[in-house]
Amino acid sequence: MATEILGIALEGGAYAAWLVWILPFVAALIMPAVGKGSKKATNYVAVGFALMSALSAASLLPAALEAQEVHDQIGWINSIGIKAGVLADPLAVIMANVVGWISFLIMIYSTGYMKGDRNMVRFWFWMMFFIGSMQLIVLSDNLLQMFFGWEGVGLASYALISFWYRDKKKDHVGQEGRTSLGLLDYYSPTHAGMKAFIMTKVGDVMMIAGMLLIFVFAGTFGFKELLADTAWASAMSAQGLLIPAAVLLFGGAVGKSAQFPLNEWLLEAMTGPTAVSALIHAATMVKAGVFLVARLGPLFFALGAAGILADQFFEIIAWTGAVTALLLASQGMANPEIKKVLAYSTGSQIGYMMMALGVAGLSDRFVDGYTAGFFHLISHAMFKASLFMAAGSLLHIVGSRFMTDMGGLRKHMKKTYAFMWAAGLALMGAPFITTGFWSKDAIFAAVYESGNTWALPIFIIAVLTAVITAFYTTRMIGMVFFGKKSAHIEKMEAGGGRIHEAPLSMWAPYGILAALTIGLGVIGLTFEGGIHHLFEEYLEHSFGIHTAGHAAASVLPGFLSELNPVALGASLGAFATGIGLGYIFYIGRWVDPVRFVNSNILFYSIHKVLLNRWYLNAMIYWAFVVAPLWLARGVFRYFERTAIDYGMNTGFERAVGWSARVVQGTQTGVAQSYLFVFGAGILFVALILLM
Repeated sequence: MATEILGIALEGGAYAAWLVWILPFVAALIMPAVGKGSKKATNYVAVGFALMSALSAASLLPAALEAQEVHDQIGWINSIGIKAGVLADPLAVIMANVVGWISFLIMIYSTGYMKGDRNMVRFWFWMMFFIGSMQLIVLSDNLLQMFFGWEGVGLASYALISFWYRDKKKDHVGQEGRTSLGLLDYYSPTHAGMKAFIMTKVGDVMMIAGMLLIFVFAGTFGFKELLADTAWASAMSAQGLLIPAAVLLFGGAVGKSAQFPLNEWLLEAMTGPTAVSALIHAATMVKAGVFLVARLGPLFFALGAAGILADQFFEIIAWTGAVTALLLASQGMANPEIKKVLAYSTGSQIGYMMMALGVAGLSDRFVDGYTAGFFHLISHAMFKASLFMAAGSLLHIVGSRFMTDMGGLRKHMKKTYAFMWAAGLALMGAPFITTGFWSKDAIFAAVYESGNTWALPIFIIAVLTAVITAFYTTRMIGMVFFGKKSAHIEKMEAGGGRIHEAPLSMWAPYGILAALTIGLGVIGLTFEGGIHHLFEEYLEHSFGIHTAGHAAASVLPGFLSELNPVALGASLGAFATGIGLGYIFYIGRWVDPVRFVNSNILFYSIHKVLLNRWYLNAMIYWAFVVAPLWLARGVFRYFERTAIDYGMNTGFERAVGWSARVVQGTQTGVAQSYLFVFGAGILFVALILLM
């Protein structure tokens, strides 16, 4: 076993890197046996192994913060020279710690949220299986091994979205009876799980096609090997296959990270338990696509600097992110379900990350966009996991997923109210005190300063999306915590129920993450500068990407002068506009939003389009579900039943029967007749031969 950190042997670091992803798999494997002995013990096993995995990831931080790496390999598929390995470079170590520590907090939250569920062994098995698969993606040193983790998180996502497979109405998403383009917009857990599985598989097939294309030319899946000898890239480029292969790989990221046009599965994924939504569909798995782009982006940028790859690959990434960010944010303004609003927000914010990574490849200052995108990944993982868990507490207490069934809860759930404000402000990009402000401002600056042809339109989309984000976040908080109690709550209280704060095991995890978004936000410029400096060293050492210094790398008393004034002004203006409009409609209640929407045909039409998801979901169902089923039924009715069943079966049967009767008629049973026919046959053959 060879272990290296910049050429220095360090076995302990290698062991830790392997343990980060192996420990959760061990927990998953022993979970059924533990569950047979004691259901309560499964809680301790899940939380304990999640903690050990997170501590293993944390042990890698000292080396990573010095821009060093752990790379360790063992034999795997020796016949074709493929090795399994871990690559714990700064990118992977930071991501592994984000996944590890947020997973640990969500495991604690789950002990309260899932308390009393009779299927806890199955729940813990899939949660730990997921964590192991996600960490395998992060720490793999090659595409093939990463793909095993990639499929593992997809399988766990399917199992956990469909966790409540009995399909009770309370576990559905959507509004019962609502239709869009004539199709029911109301989905059960099993339907939602299958939808997620199929839609993400579209991206997975693209990804494996891109992997195999590269392997045919390079003979390796290893990230470091692909960079060490780039002759494969020159050969692929000469045949016009390099950009298609890169785009196919990006297709995998589009599917996993719910980017346009493979974004519609994420909304129905909310049928799973909220702990699942927080872990898989907010903080980790949906970030896998972003991580894949972050892993491969520097490689393709380095190839581009060598004249091998054009800019089209990064343009596709940037525009996919920009379109997704605006598209999903706009839908969050109208939806009444709290988890769906957060799901729209998740896809939208991941769009920001893709936008930044795409713009990085279109700029001479690659590290600026790269840092901004990854900084926003870290920031978003914290505040969105916090918001999802807080939303889970609301559902747990109120017993409804609809914000219209809430209202006036701030007096009864003070801790949740405070933590949702803190995390919500980070999502909105509240100036100077939240991580969300600094990461979004970094993205705005990277886009604006990129100097690319598409910089201005993408910048405008980014700012407009920020306005919408601040609006729908304020709308969510206003509908849940302000105003009068809903009829649903009054009915619940009349029946003996009462509104109360969530238990400690639930509010503590999202309270910690909410506090972190503010704590790190206060030192946000220093934090972003530290990441920028770390990635600058990492990109230069590992990929040979040189970038000019970044002002945010050190903070001076006049720190405002170090920020791009256009980006800063856009950040402040977007936050003020969005939260101001949200306050007018949903907190101050100065204008009734229902009356406003119904005041004229234009507002009503826009609201209807947004509520119906721009009709994209319905069109996907018509194109890929309804139409194929209609065609299949037509083939069955008019071809299989008519041509096959009647034509082949009935018609062929009659023809064979008629032939049989003809042959039967020749069988007279008279020996003289047979001799006569036999002699005639011999005479006929003789005549043929004599001619």
